[in-house]
Amino acid sequence: MNREYHKWHSSALGRDMEFLVYGHAGAPVLVFPTSMGRFYQFEDFGMIATFSQKIESGLYQVFCVDSVDEESWYNKGVHPSQRARRHSQYDHYVASEFVPYIRSRNQSHGLTTAGCSFGGYHCINFALRHPDLVSGSVSMGGGFDMRQFVDGWHDDDVYFNSPLEYIPNLNDHWYLERIRGQRLVLATGEFDICLNDNERLAAVMSDKGISHWLDVWRDGTGHDWPWWKQMLLKFF
Repeated sequence: MNREYHKWHSSALGRDMEFLVYGHAGAPVLVFPTSMGRFYQFEDFGMIATFSQKIESGLYQVFCVDSVDEESWYNKGVHPSQRARRHSQYDHYVASEFVPYIRSRNQSHGLTTAGCSFGGYHCINFALRHPDLVSGSVSMGGGFDMRQFVDGWHDDDVYFNSPLEYIPNLNDHWYLERIRGQRLVLATGEFDICLNDNERLAAVMSDKGISHWLDVWRDGTGHDWPWWKQMLLKFF
């Protein structure tokens, strides 16, 4: 399997960012790591190995981006406004720097985002914010209410990065038309700690006429990598 490591300086974040690319061709998949996870996490936890046949055959090309969660939502050492602002800068990095790189490497139609746990939040939020860039998103065990990270603080950076807040109020035809054309998957388990967030977001999407697939797994499914590996194979 083709595997490439890259590192460059991000002007949006003012720091170096690293990432990995797997595969030589196929539908592009942008993968976000879990809470404070790194760009190599998908490989370390066996997700790339689980996906390897489809990558090697040229069905998919996977781009694993790094996170700045320790500088944003999880950074308790700064004011909540700075946490949310840092995430907005990260969103800008992915949209204006990382996605154009993917397009320079892969001209296939569409782009699917994916992630587990907090990566599930990232992939859905990014897809909803940028429906002109993303054609689908597969969240596995994601959580979607960022108000839990900001100690009661609220501003535009919090609001526009919390899908459970901004989707109910979204009435912009341009956004809604494109979001309704996306393939959005909310996969979770019956004992997943984020089950409630998935059910709430699914209800919000239904109210807005946004097509989605809420897939609640049974048989004791919880919030961990063994289940996410199975979900990966189901949805890709």
